[in-house]
Amino acid sequence: MKVGIIGAGASGMMAAVTAADYGAEVTVFEKNDRVGKKLLVTGNGKCNLGNLTFDTGQYYCDDAEKLGSFFDKFSTWDTVSFFESGGMLVRNRNGYLYPCSGQASTVLDIFRKLLRERNVSLITQAAVEDPLYDGKRGQFLVKAHNESFWFDSLILSAGGPASQKKGGGHSGFAMAERFGHKIHALAPGLVQLRSKEAFLKGMAGVRAHGDAALYIDEKEVSREAGEVQFTETGISGIPVFQFSRTAAYGLMEGKKVAVKINFFPDYEKKAFEYLFRQRFEAMRENTLEDFLLGIANKKVNFALIRKEGFRPGDRVAELGFSGIQRLMWDYQGLTIPVSGTNGMESAQVCAGGVDFSEVDMELQSRKRPGLYLTGELLDVDGKCGGYNLQWAWTSGYIAGRSAARKGSGGGEGC
Repeated sequence: MKVGIIGAGASGMMAAVTAADYGAEVTVFEKNDRVGKKLLVTGNGKCNLGNLTFDTGQYYCDDAEKLGSFFDKFSTWDTVSFFESGGMLVRNRNGYLYPCSGQASTVLDIFRKLLRERNVSLITQAAVEDPLYDGKRGQFLVKAHNESFWFDSLILSAGGPASQKKGGGHSGFAMAERFGHKIHALAPGLVQLRSKEAFLKGMAGVRAHGDAALYIDEKEVSREAGEVQFTETGISGIPVFQFSRTAAYGLMEGKKVAVKINFFPDYEKKAFEYLFRQRFEAMRENTLEDFLLGIANKKVNFALIRKEGFRPGDRVAELGFSGIQRLMWDYQGLTIPVSGTNGMESAQVCAGGVDFSEVDMELQSRKRPGLYLTGELLDVDGKCGGYNLQWAWTSGYIAGRSAARKGSGGGEGC
């Protein structure tokens, strides 16, 4: 059985190792000069390769039940077993899994070793664009470096445009489309949100713990807790990343998108108002700057003072409690209108892709038997925390096993 794989990213390398383990002769085509380049920057170079706190609720997918069945076949624990059997120790940090070395390069080195040991053929700098299926031969044709390669099964693992140069990373979707697949609109996921609000410039560089709630057409659709980061052009941080793809699609649909930040989520509204009332009574003669001292980061205080049209030297008594209330509600519900997202080149994952219903339970195409799809090409994306790499390992394993077994009683899932 000859298996061709287009793309040597996380899912492609997993597919290659697995297909070889099931007896296939495997050839991998990679457009870059070396395999796994994108893997090296995951987890800030530390490679968060999975998460023990696992459930399908951490994923955006139209069919959670179907998605869950894939993780039943290759779970987080299978990921741990795979890497440890390959020689890499895995460290658990509060449920987040990393290579014990703390280096993403270790994960890539393990894959290189496994591919080498299995005699997988790697063809780099091979920008495959138009693989074909020959009905007479019942095989797939891939052309690279002026050579023709024939395969019994073909796996598309070309990935998406996230974290790549502007305009790049779309070839896999184009290939899938030529094989008859429907592509859901692509959007950046796990990405920064942009805003035109001038007061944000004064908060640039601040990291603040709190709640972040996403509103679309003035309705709350998501809420996340954690450290929010402020930039000159918008907001960032894990809470923002978690719902950024939802915000991106809202903007694409022309809807009104905003984020509300609560710097004091542990205070109920009445308790927070009481806190400010006490300060107001005790600090009437103080300046607004001194009144807010110790409440939050000084840059936040100054930015919110300016946002409300006040000055740091204004006397508290002159503003009255109604003026103080305006500031108070900013600390528990700072509304930031969202004008856009950073581009796909800044995103950690690409949302959208091949309709999930168009692959069977073996990740085989319902449009072209013998064709398999993995990773980011499918309309499945996860939140921060190793979930996207887990999908890469899971989908790569299932596709690799299925492609290698096609024609021998396996890989023909319903």
